[in-house]
Amino acid sequence: MPVQIPDDTDFTSFKEQCENQEGWTARYNKGNVTVWCRDEECKTIQKLKMRIACKDVTAETLYDVLHDTSYRKNWDSNMIDTHDIGRLTVNTDVGYYSWKCPSPLKNRDFITMRSWLPLGNDYLIINYSVKHPQYPPRKDCVRAVSLLTGYLIQSNGANSSTLYYLTQVDPKGSLPKWVVNRASQFVAPKAMKKIYKACQKYPEWKRKHNPNLKPWIYPEQNTLACINVSDLVLQRADSLENIDESRLTEEKQAQHHSDDEET
Repeated sequence: MPVQIPDDTDFTSFKEQCENQEGWTARYNKGNVTVWCRDEECKTIQKLKMRIACKDVTAETLYDVLHDTSYRKNWDSNMIDTHDIGRLTVNTDVGYYSWKCPSPLKNRDFITMRSWLPLGNDYLIINYSVKHPQYPPRKDCVRAVSLLTGYLIQSNGANSSTLYYLTQVDPKGSLPKWVVNRASQFVAPKAMKKIYKACQKYPEWKRKHNPNLKPWIYPEQNTLACINVSDLVLQRADSLENIDESRLTEEKQAQHHSDDEET
C-alpha cells in the first residue's frame, strides 16, 4: 500500500483521540500520571494512552526532548538503538528504533515514518510503520508494527505543560497476560515519569551539547539524505512473522518489579 504523508486532518484526528476519554478505561491513576487502555483492544493489539502533568516544564522543552535523539539515551533505558534514516519533507522523516522487552520475550524493533507539527499552543508528533528497502527485518529482533503512535504536548502557561502519549502497536506475537498488565501498570507510568525527569534536566544538558542545533525547528539544519516517498510501502502487520510467546513466564520478576517501581 502506498505511504501517505500526514496532513492537518491526521494531526487534528490524533489530537481528538488524545483528548476524548469515551471508550477508554483508566488502568492507572496516581499523582500526575494517568494510563488508559482501549476497551475492545486490551487483549489483542495494544492501544494505550497516557497523560502526565508537567508543572515546571515548558511545552517547548518537552517538544525538544522528544525530538533530540542525541539526548534520548540519557533517559530511555529500554532503547537498544535509534537513528534517523532520511527525510521526506521539512517536517517528516523515517527512522529506526529498537527496544528491550522483558525477559524472556524477544526484543522488538520498528521502521517508522514520523511527522511533527506545531499547532497554536500545541505540538504534535505522530508516526506509523513503513517498509524501507534497505532495512528488512533483523534476526535478533521481532519487527513490530506501529499502527499509530504519537505525542500531544499542550502548553498550560509560561512554565507548565501536559503531555499525552498514545500508542497503537501490533507487537507481532501472542503476548502473555502478565506483559499486558505490566505495560499499563508499571512500564507506561515509569516511562512518562522518565520523560518528565529528562525534561527537567534537558536545558542544562543542551547548553553543553550543540545548543543551537534543533533541526526539528530549523529545517535548514537538517543534513539527512532525502528519501522519495515512492520508495516506501506501508508496513502491513500480516506480512510479518507472528510468534507465540503467550506461555512464557516472567524471569527475575522481583527485580523487574523493583525496577518498574522506580520514580
